[in-house]
Order: sequence, then structure tokens, then C-alpha cells
Amino acid sequence: MPDDPHKRATFRAMTEGTAEDWSIIAGEFMPFAAQLPDRVMAHLKLLEGDCGGFPIDRLEHSLQTATRAHRDGRDEEYVVMALLHDIGDTLGSYNHPDIAAAILKPFVSEQNHWIVAQHGIFQGYYFFHHLGLDRDMREQFRGHPHFEACAAFCEKYDQSAFDPDYDSAPLDFFEPMIRRVMAAPKRSVYAGVRGE
Repeated sequence: MPDDPHKRATFRAMTEGTAEDWSIIAGEFMPFAAQLPDRVMAHLKLLEGDCGGFPIDRLEHSLQTATRAHRDGRDEEYVVMALLHDIGDTLGSYNHPDIAAAILKPFVSEQNHWIVAQHGIFQGYYFFHHLGLDRDMREQFRGHPHFEACAAFCEKYDQSAFDPDYDSAPLDFFEPMIRRVMAAPKRSVYAGVRGE
């Protein structure tokens, strides 16, 4: 349903904005933000059927990664991070970890954010050498407090989640977790602007 045109700000440039304008905008933001889990679920479904040459499609890989984390006893935030780690594949062909990290940043710990942001280069340990690249590119992060956590995520859950015979939980199983994790931000989206 389109929003009410009578409840719209009247400025043509932000320099003209008034407190009343921003009150209208703020009032519209919360209902829109509350629908984020619905948009995330819809976007995850876009990964279905897209194999990209892999043994399974991108949705199944995401489900398998999250299922493995869940069955290993990881908390909901971690499981949701595992589920969404490749959600950026459709729009960020060259930088998909950045997209997942941006979506998750307000809702996850610094460590889980760092894992999802860096998993691409860490995952490269398992295949970069087959493409003529340096599989040890992740070593540039050696000594970082979250290095081992990211390496463990890739080893235990991500690189092993391409099994066509694995019994992954369905997407609906994870929906309540997505809704709980994304119910309220844990931190400001502007946290770490200078380089978290």
C-alpha cells in the first residue's frame, strides 16, 4: 500500500527540512524497518536455483551453512549470520561479503560482523590456489582478535556446506531466528565508521 501523500515531508533539499518534516520521516521509519526480516526472507529466496557451477544452489548452501552452525550449538545470532553470509551474491558479485556485513552490522556482535565481512578472503584458503591466486591471503589478518573465529567459521560451516545429500533445515525453520535477531539493533550503524 503506498504511503499517505499527506504524511510526507515538504522539503526539496535537506537544507530546507524542518522538525515537522523529520518527525514525519521518523514516524515512517519504524514500520518500514520492522519489515526488514520480510525483505531478507524474500531476498534469500532469490538465491534458489542459482548454482553458479557449484554442486548445490546458493540458497541450499546458505541453509546448509546455517544448519551446520545450529546443529553445532551456535547461538541464534551466529546461525543468522551463517544463513545470511552469502545473501549479497546476487547484487555484489565482486564483493558479496560487504553486502551481508552491511545488512547484519546493526544486529550482531563485532566478532560476527567481522567474520561475515572477511569470510570471502578466508574462504579463499580452500580454492584460491586452483585459480592461480594466493590461498594464504587471509594471513594479512593474522593476529587480529577475530582471525581464528573467522577461520573456524569457514572450516566448520562454510567450506563444508556444498553437500547435495545433506539434510538442511528449511528456510522457514530460520525465519523466527531472523525475526528475533533483527528485532532491534544492538549497536549504531555508525559504530566503527573510522574502521572497525
